[in-house]
Amino acid sequence: MARTEQLDLRPASWYRSTFATAAPEPVLGEELPAGWEGVHFPFETPFAQLREDGSPAEDGVLPVIDLPRRMYAGEDTEFLAPLRYGDVVTQRTSLGSLVEKQGRAGRLVFADLVREYLVDGEVAVRSTWHDVFLEAQPAVPSPRTAAPEVAAEDAVDPDAGADWTVTRSLDSRQLFRFSAVTGNTHRIHYDRQWAREVEGLDDLLVHGPLTRILVLDALTANAGGRRLASVHFRAKAPVLVDTAFRIAGTDGPEGTSVVVRAADGTVLASADATWRAALHGT
Repeated sequence: MARTEQLDLRPASWYRSTFATAAPEPVLGEELPAGWEGVHFPFETPFAQLREDGSPAEDGVLPVIDLPRRMYAGEDTEFLAPLRYGDVVTQRTSLGSLVEKQGRAGRLVFADLVREYLVDGEVAVRSTWHDVFLEAQPAVPSPRTAAPEVAAEDAVDPDAGADWTVTRSLDSRQLFRFSAVTGNTHRIHYDRQWAREVEGLDDLLVHGPLTRILVLDALTANAGGRRLASVHFRAKAPVLVDTAFRIAGTDGPEGTSVVVRAADGTVLASADATWRAALHGT
């Protein structure tokens, strides 16, 4: 499946004004920050083809999967060439792997969607989106286990050795804006009753793809003259609305590793990034 869009300034400006005010203003001819290509290709699934949870049931790529819950699990992205505002870009989507397993919570289906972003027929960005389909969740949310109390003088900061950290907290207005700009109608991001009673969450869920872009924004802000070559992102636990979380990056010989943690130290997501040597290199 393929669709073509011109990368105009409006979606990026809306994202920037809501989530990344320190990023440069979008200007025609300038490069998009890594990851922002996604806001230019919102979901277009007709309403009649949505599942009860608001996620696409039929998207022209994935087969219909008879499990009621769909969750974002992560994404692997290669940045092969820059995308620029004003470019005419074709997004080509195909089915990757489709694997069914039996887990502790019952039947699961792991599905991959491969999205390529092409300019003049050449792939600039290639990203494999990982989703998992699950059986119904018990109606009562399972409370998060409280972290054991630790005396302040004995507390150990797990990110003490990080090269940089960024702390974020998102409210429901920001979740609405990201849903709107990306056409994401999954109810876990705006319907508290659904999130709590059907999905078993404590509150609204911050979009996994949004957490990923925030990680990419933090990597870009701390690039030090380098250009991202690839990012391997994994969602591990719910990132909830109105809850502070910290993004911490540590440089190593193979690239930069990133951990996203809740205030109690719970790992919410992780990422591994590799770099090209120079910002204007190839």
